[in-house]
Amino acid sequence: MDIRLEQRTDYKEVELLIREAFWNIYRPGCYEHFIVHNLRYDSSFINKLDYVIEEDGRIIAHIVYSSNKLITDENTETVVTLGPICVHPDYQKQGYGRKLMEHTLNLAQEMGIPYVFVVGIENFYTKFGFEDASKYGIQYNDLTEDTPFFMVKVFDEEKINSINGIYKDNELFKVDKEELEKFDQKFPPKQKEKREGQLDF
Repeated sequence: MDIRLEQRTDYKEVELLIREAFWNIYRPGCYEHFIVHNLRYDSSFINKLDYVIEEDGRIIAHIVYSSNKLITDENTETVVTLGPICVHPDYQKQGYGRKLMEHTLNLAQEMGIPYVFVVGIENFYTKFGFEDASKYGIQYNDLTEDTPFFMVKVFDEEKINSINGIYKDNELFKVDKEELEKFDQKFPPKQKEKREGQLDF
């Protein structure tokens, strides 16, 4: 097993991996491969935290980080967000996601990043020390209700305790469905299915 930085020559293989991992999980089809494709060419993309796991010459897992905005009373701060992260279905529940998370979170801390945000499933991310971001007075977009899916991993308690504000999603996470359909034509056909529990179901 090799944990390494993603290379440009990996891009197509990784996009296929992401598509396979997320297909029909949160919605019919998926958006994540398109989001990552667009992030790579945007200034918000953090190259130093763009990692893959390669096993027997095959890329089986991928993680990406990007920068977002946190609006406070005093200013607008640039913050770091994790995701998407994925593992190929054939390799899930074997510890690959944990290895990738721990490796890149350690790197983020070494880089001096004071905290990392994530939007995802609480039961997974709390295993790595992520907490409900509302605990620190940080609101997710314009939502005022509870948002337990919006979490933060804190490395520097002093810095996060000095802020209150509104986190704003990267605009690239707002997918244009027509553009997605055009992009998806570059990949092998897959059947979209509506399933119970999907976000768009």
